Amino acid sequence: MGGVYIKPITKLRGEIRVPGDKSISHRAALFGGMAHGETHVSNFLLGQDCLSTLRCLKQLGVSWERQDTDVWISGEGIEAWKEPDDVLDAGNSGTTMRLMLGALAGSPFTVTMSGDHSLRSRPMRRVTDPLKVMGAQIMGRKDGNFAPLTMQGGQLEGHSFKTPVASAQIKSAILLAGLRAHGETSVEEPVLSRDHTERMLRGFGVDVQSNKTLVRIQGGGSLKSQAVSVPGDISSAAFFLVLGSLVGQGEIVLPNVGVNPTRTGILDVLKAMGADIELIDAQELCGEPRATIRVRPAKLKGVEIAGDLIPRLIDEIPILAVAASLAEGETIIRDAAELRVKETDRISTVVQGLSALGAKVEELPDGLRIHGQTSLNGGQVSSLGDHRLAMAWAIAGMLSKEGVSVEDMAAADVSYPDFLSVIEKVAG
Repeated sequence: MGGVYIKPITKLRGEIRVPGDKSISHRAALFGGMAHGETHVSNFLLGQDCLSTLRCLKQLGVSWERQDTDVWISGEGIEAWKEPDDVLDAGNSGTTMRLMLGALAGSPFTVTMSGDHSLRSRPMRRVTDPLKVMGAQIMGRKDGNFAPLTMQGGQLEGHSFKTPVASAQIKSAILLAGLRAHGETSVEEPVLSRDHTERMLRGFGVDVQSNKTLVRIQGGGSLKSQAVSVPGDISSAAFFLVLGSLVGQGEIVLPNVGVNPTRTGILDVLKAMGADIELIDAQELCGEPRATIRVRPAKLKGVEIAGDLIPRLIDEIPILAVAASLAEGETIIRDAAELRVKETDRISTVVQGLSALGAKVEELPDGLRIHGQTSLNGGQVSSLGDHRLAMAWAIAGMLSKEGVSVEDMAAADVSYPDFLSVIEKVAG
């Protein structure tokens, strides 16, 4: 197995500005395309997933211009969207596909959406079934569960849904369809998932009512263009939070990181493990809280991660598993079966990867049991095309005794295009 060799490091010092939040960048682009007027998005994430959303908008007739991480979107309202003359390619982005399906469900034309091999293997029925209930006609492999998906939009009726799992993508798709439905649409989750959609829709002038895990929206609302400043992505910051906690010496400062309460499970867990993490300069901008995060080395201990915490850190579990492998004692992760339908089955792939590096880890039906130890040996692993695994294995390599060779490190470009070059600047 070939790959990119990641060498061990002993010191880390400096400031790292992590890229814009992936979830917020997707929504800023999509809502800008749905709105009337020009929307300016600053600190837009240039990862492949968010660029897929911009490309799909262009196919639907939405004009936009980009200069570095600034994007200007010229919206004429979603009613001006045109039937695309080719398949909408969401690439590797489940967010693009699921949110776009919701937004397009009320459009009076036919659209087909597909993506790469990984995306075509991810289940879509939890989104397509509610949209069918509202009136959209959707066909796809396995009765509409897998892309390519073809949808004929049209007249939608509002409906009340109770989702089986806490998923911001399911909730968002239903709410976006509800914008163009007759009457009220509501979504109730078992646990509150990330709420970027609700916050940003309000910023774009839409009346969204929330009460704990229940969200309501009235049909017929329209979006008004906005200026959106995207905070740094806490999911990208998570890799440096773990590295900064476990490296031999130094201090890392991460400015302008989004600290939305529905996303800060990573901070809660690392602090419970004993991490030395401090939030300063906290503020709220464009409806999203953000802060500067300072992290210093600390001795970590094992914890149990389960229940309501899981939706608040679902994307950070691979790097938390790396942290747990180097913490004192046992860490148990439960209630995370959702990991099995991510870019990879992140339960089995994390077990395989950590085991290859000498960690003691067991696979559970809905999570992991990790027995912490003082070091990782190093070795060879693959990202399997999963961006979060690529970065997790890179961090493991920096914390290992011998270094790690990561196959398909380029997968990190999905959410953090210059990940390795950033680390080289601050590594001692």
